[in-house]
Amino acid sequence: MTAQGEDPVEAFLAMMAAERGSAANTLAAYRRDLESAREALGPLAEAQGPALASLGERWSSLSPASLARKCSALRQFYGFLVEEGLRADDPSPALPRPRTRRPLPRLLSRGDVARFLERAEEEARGDSAPAVRLLALLELLYGSGLRATELVSLPVAAVPRDAPFLHVTGKGGQQRMVPVSTRARHVLSRWLALRGAGGASKFLFPSSGASGHLTRVRLFQLLRELALRAGLDPERVSPHVLRHAFATHLLEGGADLRVLQTLLGHADIATTEIYTHVDSARLVELVNARHPLARGGD
Repeated sequence: MTAQGEDPVEAFLAMMAAERGSAANTLAAYRRDLESAREALGPLAEAQGPALASLGERWSSLSPASLARKCSALRQFYGFLVEEGLRADDPSPALPRPRTRRPLPRLLSRGDVARFLERAEEEARGDSAPAVRLLALLELLYGSGLRATELVSLPVAAVPRDAPFLHVTGKGGQQRMVPVSTRARHVLSRWLALRGAGGASKFLFPSSGASGHLTRVRLFQLLRELALRAGLDPERVSPHVLRHAFATHLLEGGADLRVLQTLLGHADIATTEIYTHVDSARLVELVNARHPLARGGD
């Protein structure tokens, strides 16, 4: 229960942070959306269906994605009020339900990734520290499916000496274990030897910048520069594209969607489904090969 007299919006945000582990950016977005609604309607805890319907009309000029986000924040807020006994009814069904379709990231083929890796491996043969570091970054993006932020901020302690896993802290502070391939472990060993003390930095990929580690922007730049040298279109390459390639290629190889959800650190299986689309030709081939009726019903 919330304390008497406590601001319902603040109570809701506190619950999202404590119980659901929502990230700071997510909480800030919820706050903006709820404050915007409160400015238009007054006390949100007292708003009724017609008022919310009028709010939906006021927001009709927004993009479907923005409208869906604002309505989602309000639905969760009113669900919280009902659960906490702060109101008996839920007026949120009066809000619009815009249909949104999240765009799929650009996809690199297996051949594209092979060219990318071959170029990185060739450049790293001479044990140049920058080249070995880049190869290690690439192996972890495509081989383990890490987010860019997770990768650049990895502490040295996340790399165990014997177990083939990384300990990763993802969105909302959620922790998960991510398997590391044999080849990635080999490259990491090379990088750790070249990294040395890293200026006593705790980060696996240290930097002299304010954050103390390689930045996402610099990672993005390094990948695009490598793409150019590998003969790939740099516009098609990013950390996110490599993460998507990791997931899609695993799915094409027969990986279970729930396993991928765990590996990618997704709270919602729907997000995993968006990341790991499979081309229709392969689905038809799978049905023809595996479905009992495809074998004449025997």
